[in-house]
Amino acid sequence: MSTKIRWLGHSALLLETGGQDVLIDPFLTGNPKAAAKAEEVPADLVLISHGHGDHVGDAVAIANRTGATVLSNYEIGTWLQKAPRNLTKVHGLQHGGGFTFPSGLRVKLTLAFHGSELPDGSGGGNPAGFLITTPDGCKIYDAADTAMFGDMALIGEEGLDLALLPIGDYFTMGPDDALKALKLLKPKAVIPIHYNTFPPITQDAHAWAERVKAETSTTPVVLQPGEWYELRK
Repeated sequence: MSTKIRWLGHSALLLETGGQDVLIDPFLTGNPKAAAKAEEVPADLVLISHGHGDHVGDAVAIANRTGATVLSNYEIGTWLQKAPRNLTKVHGLQHGGGFTFPSGLRVKLTLAFHGSELPDGSGGGNPAGFLITTPDGCKIYDAADTAMFGDMALIGEEGLDLALLPIGDYFTMGPDDALKALKLLKPKAVIPIHYNTFPPITQDAHAWAERVKAETSTTPVVLQPGEWYELRK
């Protein structure tokens, strides 16, 4: 059994694990770097880290098309169930809480330091990251949109196989703080996300990867939108 992850551009990710398709922050329509269209991506589960439009993205349309369950924080979960969205298969968790699906896939909400206003201006609760445990035992941390914070060291104690870290700066931590975060998390591998979508978050991911190689024991994996990375236990 293996777990594969595909970067779809910006913070949108597709995780294939245990026979399931897990779509994370599916901002595809209107994303100039999107590697897939909203009407073609598969999904059994959709994760939404916070309320901003570049993360909620196409989640509602995809959930309606595929019948996927959506998991987010409680406030976004409630918003998704209200008209005109009217989704019924929703898990609204809170930070520190998690849910284990029958397949063995577990998703836990972690802290994130950011905003979370929803596209219609309503409050989206507190932003989150995701600590994902796959059915084959891989531990994946998607920091989503966040600043660097010291409690990342506690997340790192889980023994991470992969971290997904924003490096864009401006709206999230930039390359310097992402490197500090990596030294706290100590994952086996890291994939940079949330960069080069728009001019304010332009970064040289390959230059950052060289710093990761020089200063840490983590393996950097720089993907182009649409490319896959495979994890094996």
